[in-house]
Amino acid sequence: MKASAAGVILSAAKDLLVRLWEQVEKILRFAQNDRSVRTIPILTLTLIACERKSDGTMRLVDRNAPPPVTPAEEPPVAINAVSPVRYPPALLEQGIEGQVLLRLYVDSAGLVIPDSTRIAESSGYPALDSAALVGSPELRFSPALHQGRPIAAPFIQPVQFRGPRGRPKNPKP
Repeated sequence: MKASAAGVILSAAKDLLVRLWEQVEKILRFAQNDRSVRTIPILTLTLIACERKSDGTMRLVDRNAPPPVTPAEEPPVAINAVSPVRYPPALLEQGIEGQVLLRLYVDSAGLVIPDSTRIAESSGYPALDSAALVGSPELRFSPALHQGRPIAAPFIQPVQFRGPRGRPKNPKP
């Protein structure tokens, strides 16, 4: 597996160098035809043409990255009639309760983006945390709104695990 990862990194580095050289060639061709550019050192033009962080690291392009996040004026709202998150029976029987805070990313249709769910704050019980994560893909939301238009947005969703205490066992009509 390490050899495979190294091969991917080497391939990406080679591709980056090829693209860099192509940019340098374009700059040199442009500089030959434009007298004002001739006064700017070629190295400076090369650095301007390259996207580079100031700490010396290279940024690899993530082709599957979500679009930039626009702040929502109205956050997503859960619309499931019945929660898809199931209370672990063993913890329910023991009376163990808790709250899990999930960090979700919802698209403009109100669907949870696969693999976006993370635990922002644990309940302290791994079984409750796991139940919240397992049920989260089935959660449905009205999308977040920005200037009245639906947008994709990240947000925090609390998941409550509370026992039935306080509810009458035989409700009266």
